[in-house]
Amino acid sequence: MGLIFETGVSSLNKAGEELCGDKVEIVRTDKSLIAVLSDGLGSGVKANILATLTTKIIVTMLKNGAKLEDVLDTIGRTLPICKVRNLAYSTFTIVQIDYEKEEAYVVEFDNPGIIFLRGNKAVPLKMKTRKIVEKEIKECHFKLKEGDILVAVSDGVIHAGVGGVLNLGWQRKNVVKYLEKIVDDYPDASSIAFWLTNVCQRLYADQPGDDTTVLAVKARYPKKATIVVGPPEDPSKDRYVSQELFASEGKKVICGGTTSKIIAREMNRELKVKLSSLDSKVPPCGEIDGVDLVTEGVLTLSRTLELLKQSSLIEEIQGKDGASELARILLESDQIRFLVGKAINPVYQNPDLPIDFGFKMRLVESLKDILLDQGKTVEIEYY
Repeated sequence: MGLIFETGVSSLNKAGEELCGDKVEIVRTDKSLIAVLSDGLGSGVKANILATLTTKIIVTMLKNGAKLEDVLDTIGRTLPICKVRNLAYSTFTIVQIDYEKEEAYVVEFDNPGIIFLRGNKAVPLKMKTRKIVEKEIKECHFKLKEGDILVAVSDGVIHAGVGGVLNLGWQRKNVVKYLEKIVDDYPDASSIAFWLTNVCQRLYADQPGDDTTVLAVKARYPKKATIVVGPPEDPSKDRYVSQELFASEGKKVICGGTTSKIIAREMNRELKVKLSSLDSKVPPCGEIDGVDLVTEGVLTLSRTLELLKQSSLIEEIQGKDGASELARILLESDQIRFLVGKAINPVYQNPDLPIDFGFKMRLVESLKDILLDQGKTVEIEYY
């Protein structure tokens, strides 16, 4: 299977502004990824509108096969040069990746130079300069390998701390050094973007002097996860489902006490209680050799759904309970397969409990919806 390209975006609004003057737009097609970071002139509502228009025009036209010359001509006609400051109304960085060729095309117009990391070290890109519709742009084509990372930033990143913590701001060379240090500890694109803006927030002493945005793109092979939820309706399929789980690639998860006992029995494994996972909101986890996570069923799934609605960032989910562990596994996975058993749990037949037969399935469907919105591939198989 070929490379996939995960993205991460994080922004800070300029202090006192409700809207960010930077904008990132990401579009995926069957053949390519198009990501644009634009920095609107000034800040607040006006800058936000300018940056939004710029990103929308670029991604829409490139998605429909337009040439860069036509894109820039349209932008030039829509967003002219500011006569007072003699500056473009918005600057931008374009990252376009061809899935089949595994090749990147980068275009820069007045934004800080994109940072390219390979093997945890910054590698200079051979940018060529040309003039299109009175705009001097820089562009570059290059092949991508597993682990390559592209980081585009707005001015707010390299100017972080200017006149305060740092007289001259953070500066690009120092941003590069920081990225080289953290890519091992925070290998996914979302974490890279989050921690970069987190440092900027501190350098600005929690009062950003400019809109600050990071767009990170990482090339890697897909991560997979298989989650078994509940026992099969037909007990004769217990062994089949157990074997499917153990034969699957990537992370392996079991949700449900009865399910855990069945799989442990079928695979001749011992089931243990994991006392370190005790939490007031979620029942404790179990342990089965060869399985990454063993949890209780409905309560854990419900709490997992709550966590995913609250955040799509792995680093923001800090708990050590089963729901937090499951949420992190789902967020870090690209291809997720649910094996859902249709057996009726006798406990759910208690009229005093607000749980019916379809509740478990609705939980899984809700998880699927939220994961699909994050660009993941999700399959559900019922047994």
